[in-house]
Amino acid sequence: MNDTIYQRIESSAHFRELVSKRQRFAALLSLIMLVIYVGFILLIAFAPAWLGTPLHDGTSVTRGIPIGIGVIVISFLLTGVYVWRANGEFDRLNNEVLREVGVK
Repeated sequence: MNDTIYQRIESSAHFRELVSKRQRFAALLSLIMLVIYVGFILLIAFAPAWLGTPLHDGTSVTRGIPIGIGVIVISFLLTGVYVWRANGEFDRLNNEVLREVGVK
């Protein structure tokens, strides 16, 4: 019985749409995060003096600190964006697939 349900799900247009949209979106967010992280690592490797420059006179806070914190904050924001879309559009498509194949 499970094999027939799996086959109906795999042949569903909504399922193919869900998989396609989710893969493209995850790849886009991963690419964005990869570019940001690799860019930060390249800055560390090739411009350590620039990153080590204080933000202004009399402070020990350098340019690298807010940039590093920014990398972390952006990763949390991108995770939030994925969760927001997953709980909205992806869950809606998932429920359509389940209704279409008669599981729910």
